[in-house]
Amino acid sequence: MSPRFMLIGFIGLLLIAPQVASEFQVTLLNYIGLAAIVALGLVLLTGVGGLTSFGQAAFVGLGAYSTAWLSRAENLPDWAAILGGSPWIGLLVGLLVTALVAIVLGLLTLRLSGHYLPLGTIAWGISLYFLFGNLQFLGGHNGMSGIPSLSIFGVELQDGRYVYYLIWVVLLGAIWLTHNLLDSREGRAIRALKGGVVMAEAMGVDTARSKVVIFLVAALFASVSGWLYAHMQRFVNPTPFGLGIGIEYLFMAVVGGAAHVWGALIGAGVIIILKQWLQDWLPQLLGASGSFEVIVFGVMMILVLQRARDGLWPIIARLVPMRKAVQRVPQGVALPRRAVPEAGRILLEARNIVKRFGGLVANNNMSLSVRAGEIIALIGPNGAGKSTMFNCISGVNPASEGEVLFCGKAVTNLDSREIAKLGMSRSFQHVRLLPTMSVLENVAIGGHLRGFKGVLASMLRLERGEEARLLAEAARQVERVGLQESIFEPAGSLALGQQRTLEIARALCADPCLLLLDEPAAGLRYLEKQALAELLRKLRDEGMGILLVEHDMEFVMGLADRVVVMEFGEKIAEGLPEAVQRDPAVLEAYLGGVE
Repeated sequence: MSPRFMLIGFIGLLLIAPQVASEFQVTLLNYIGLAAIVALGLVLLTGVGGLTSFGQAAFVGLGAYSTAWLSRAENLPDWAAILGGSPWIGLLVGLLVTALVAIVLGLLTLRLSGHYLPLGTIAWGISLYFLFGNLQFLGGHNGMSGIPSLSIFGVELQDGRYVYYLIWVVLLGAIWLTHNLLDSREGRAIRALKGGVVMAEAMGVDTARSKVVIFLVAALFASVSGWLYAHMQRFVNPTPFGLGIGIEYLFMAVVGGAAHVWGALIGAGVIIILKQWLQDWLPQLLGASGSFEVIVFGVMMILVLQRARDGLWPIIARLVPMRKAVQRVPQGVALPRRAVPEAGRILLEARNIVKRFGGLVANNNMSLSVRAGEIIALIGPNGAGKSTMFNCISGVNPASEGEVLFCGKAVTNLDSREIAKLGMSRSFQHVRLLPTMSVLENVAIGGHLRGFKGVLASMLRLERGEEARLLAEAARQVERVGLQESIFEPAGSLALGQQRTLEIARALCADPCLLLLDEPAAGLRYLEKQALAELLRKLRDEGMGILLVEHDMEFVMGLADRVVVMEFGEKIAEGLPEAVQRDPAVLEAYLGGVE
């Protein structure tokens, strides 16, 4: 069955549901829709971006209280009376207030990592909850009543069956916007957050900005849900915006499938219906009243995390026979290329680099240079400091002392994203890919800096032309490295050697003039090494400079124009491959001495 027909059938069921369902069932569907809007933001924030938040209920409260206060015009001061009485003004103001609060909180808490981030969201979630209850102009803990119902084209949405359609239209719109965002250059940047900040920044992704973007979008979704809730209930108090409800929203995202857009709807439906049933059945079964459903939810969460970490949506998707869409290799106009530097021009010059980690000196007075149209091999025993030197050059871990010049510009104190803009791209010693994303999408991450459309354009699908060109460029690089047969396969399904080749394609997609490759031949078979060597020679002949770290001496000596040898963080030899192989210091380092 086609996914399009499934969607049409689902929308058809939504249209007829209020006509055949009881008033209680329609109310339940309304609450599912409202919760799914919030959970959808958590899918984007937690499931895709890897940022856990327990405080989304507070953002629901911001949207609800903003419209509740503004909609009751008789309570407003004279200067604000012009804004009062209209729920639509309340929506706009609620979104503005939520955006301001989310940006401030995001800038403060998204710098945290590990368990500190969720603890930070708990802190501001609790703070906002008590703020709602302690501000008397918001009604304190007693709340605010008399909130007007919504009106569209003169039709009052007082009945739950009318509000139902608005709630589900908003939810479907939010799903469409989220799908569009994830299926874009900005979406790949967001998904790259799970692959690690180091990789994403090296590809030119502003990870701090991407985190704030998804935090803001999730908060705005929650605010819209709060606005709908306030005008549906026509009464608000702090209770629905506490930490416990925030945890429920997170439950919904995880149970439904935290990395899947439709998982938000599945999770909201399961949790809300199950909660209603348990509240009705458990007191009768146990003969006592209490919040026993919380215990059941806790057990259920443990089971989901153990048995179905991807949530219910992937399980449902496997059970429903779906016809796979035909995948075609993207075609598009070639992207603009960087000007090729003249042969022999010095691209990279590292002077007297020192890198300290506490009392450990990993690099000591290391110097090297790379010219356009030249392959330089950086070799040495394990622990010699080669990868540390790479990190100093590329801005991943700046040098403690010394100077790095790239294309004549000092980049010693620039971060890896700024250096990537100048035309330096790299691979990593330990492969850093997004295993669930396709080969094509992984390579397209490398082209992030070659696109310019922003988040809003992505959500509204106004960047399709640019996206087509980026994917077409990624497809050309996949073919260039010989992975075209696996272009639509998940990157995690490739062998290690192919994954290393994929990293090279991703680096090439950035259109660099200098390529840094950390052990690119590791895990490759003989013929694959031959193909890699041929590719690197071709890149050199096109004018690209290449600096590589490699342990395969046969591969290095047959490829490199010059070789730099390191031991214990220092340079012990440099020269042509033939000369370096006969150098006594090199033989001492590798073989323990010469006779």
